[in-house]
Amino acid sequence: MNHIIKFGEDVKGFNISVLNEREIRAAAGIMFLATFISWIQILFEGNFVPIKYVLTIFLSDFSIRLFISPKFSPILIIGRLIVSNQNPEYVGAKQKVFAWYIGLILSATMFVLMAIFNTYSYITGTVCLLCLILMFFETAFGICLGCKVYKLFYKERAQYCPGEVCELNEKHEIQKVSKNQIFVFFTFVSIVFIAGILFNEKLNERPRDLFQKHIKSKVTQP
Repeated sequence: MNHIIKFGEDVKGFNISVLNEREIRAAAGIMFLATFISWIQILFEGNFVPIKYVLTIFLSDFSIRLFISPKFSPILIIGRLIVSNQNPEYVGAKQKVFAWYIGLILSATMFVLMAIFNTYSYITGTVCLLCLILMFFETAFGICLGCKVYKLFYKERAQYCPGEVCELNEKHEIQKVSKNQIFVFFTFVSIVFIAGILFNEKLNERPRDLFQKHIKSKVTQP
């Protein structure tokens, strides 16, 4: 039974339980996409049905991860299948359990307010946006914001962080940003800003159907 109910896995060469960061990022990407699509449904169609299903799935998944084992999380299993041909990137399990408790609290709050009480408010909107930010940082940048909060509550330093950010290593030359790169970046932003001002009226024109004119001309021919 202890082999089933366990957070993290024992891997040779690591002195603590670890998880595969690649499948975690894949799972975060799946969750982000599902939440974002549901959010769009609410904003543009006023349809709250998808988000209720998504919240039920997320709450169940986080509960399985934390109270049984991440190995049996359905979304992590999908993530594992997607990245199964990639070499694993091992990360410490301790900071992940802390981050996933944050996810559990957020999804439980949303589930109670939206699925059980059938309500929406600035609270659900803010929590939903926070969830999107957390998942986006995880999947796009490999940055676990919840893991960073872990450092504020626990004095012991986290081990095996994604990208080895826990280690105090000097940046490689390819990671450094030069003054020329900063200049190019701000120049690019300035050009985009100026172009937005100059062409704002043109960009605000409603687009026309590419084929509509062609169809009408064919119909009106004698």
